Amino acid sequence: MDQQNHNTPQAIGDGGSLPNPVAGAATPYQATYQHFYHQQQQQELRTLWANQYREIEQTKDFKNQNLPLARIKKIMKADEDVKMIAAEAPVVFARACEMFILQLTQKGWTHAVKNKRRTLQKNDIAAAIGQTDIFDFLVDIIPTTEGGGEG
Repeated sequence: MDQQNHNTPQAIGDGGSLPNPVAGAATPYQATYQHFYHQQQQQELRTLWANQYREIEQTKDFKNQNLPLARIKKIMKADEDVKMIAAEAPVVFARACEMFILQLTQKGWTHAVKNKRRTLQKNDIAAAIGQTDIFDFLVDIIPTTEGGGEG
């Protein structure tokens, strides 16, 4: 890949849609905590995407994927308009799916840690979806209730 202007990629979804850990921060301590929390989450996302970018650049064997390419191809062919699929297309989709899952997990984990838990629960993923603009397409699929989670 071209090395020009490829320093550190910006995190996807950095549109200011971060959770508010202290609603209505009134004291200087709460405002400082909120600012620190925001900066920490932004840094985690930048690190995540920088690592992903480096991993993609170093990849030599594109056929070795964590997600099953045959299943991805089957899903792609579910659309009756799709007649032929190039060999590279499922590979690209597999990588994109991995990155999507990674970012959703990262945002869900942030919610779990904020709530002093070390187990990722359904409500953490729902909170990540509700608090991140790029996941708006999932709002109707995953209920964003904060009720007790399974786990």
